[in-house]
Amino acid sequence: IAADPDAQRLVSDAVASSITPAPLIAIDEEGGDVTRLPWDDLPSARDLKGADPSAVTAAFDARADLLGAAGITVNFGIVADVPPDDSSFIFSRAYGTDPEVVAHAVRAAVDGEGDRVLSTLKHFPGHGAASGDSHSSIPTTDETYVEWLGSDAVPFAAGIDAGAELVMMGHLRFTGVDELPASLSPEWYRILRDDLGFEGVAVTDDLGMLTSSGEGAYADPVANAASALGAGADLVLTVVGASAEEHASIVDGIAAATERGEIPADRLVEAAERVMTLRLAADPGE
Repeated sequence: IAADPDAQRLVSDAVASSITPAPLIAIDEEGGDVTRLPWDDLPSARDLKGADPSAVTAAFDARADLLGAAGITVNFGIVADVPPDDSSFIFSRAYGTDPEVVAHAVRAAVDGEGDRVLSTLKHFPGHGAASGDSHSSIPTTDETYVEWLGSDAVPFAAGIDAGAELVMMGHLRFTGVDELPASLSPEWYRILRDDLGFEGVAVTDDLGMLTSSGEGAYADPVANAASALGAGADLVLTVVGASAEEHASIVDGIAAATERGEIPADRLVEAAERVMTLRLAADPGE
């Protein structure tokens, strides 16, 4: 991130002009605890818990202006998690502890971002029931699918209904649904698509978090990326601890897994089509 809006716009424009249609330029700009733009002093979830939804809309409307001026087209910025109480690590970034209250805020945030920046809901299927910090572990719960529908699912359903273009898959384990983390679980991608009706782009949370979990099954970043795509992800993120060499190895590993038949070719076509549709929607030149 550059030091000021004008400098950031120069960087963003240079990236956007590198290929047609322009690549997606994304940021996780929640405000408050997760602020990447130093000039973003707008209200965040810390200030907006329990606020009238119109205040959330106003905050995200103004934040979309900041992002648009900086040439950023995707915001990984709408927290749809429903923490049980203030002991949760995600509490300061969430809009409340009641699913309906959070759902109203999530819908308002999507409305605020409008068509100027593409909206992302996170972290599906929700940090509420799964205690722990997914930056250093895989939070786990035995909450059942039926229980989830009446709680953690509610804000995600509201945000999807409001038109959010992306959903970020969390590294969260709901053993009542699947033993795999949601980001690698075909069943959770199926639920997102079939049960919640989401038709946009599913993106993983940072896969570096999985390798930092300490679980040996997820120590290989290349295998994690291939598994996520095979399960249903359209985009995979690698940030924490990732180098240019690791990014290249992930690309090569995905290609090799596809050649071995571990990732069906039509799964990659589906992902590519969804991402390209999003790029076309975000490209101001289109």
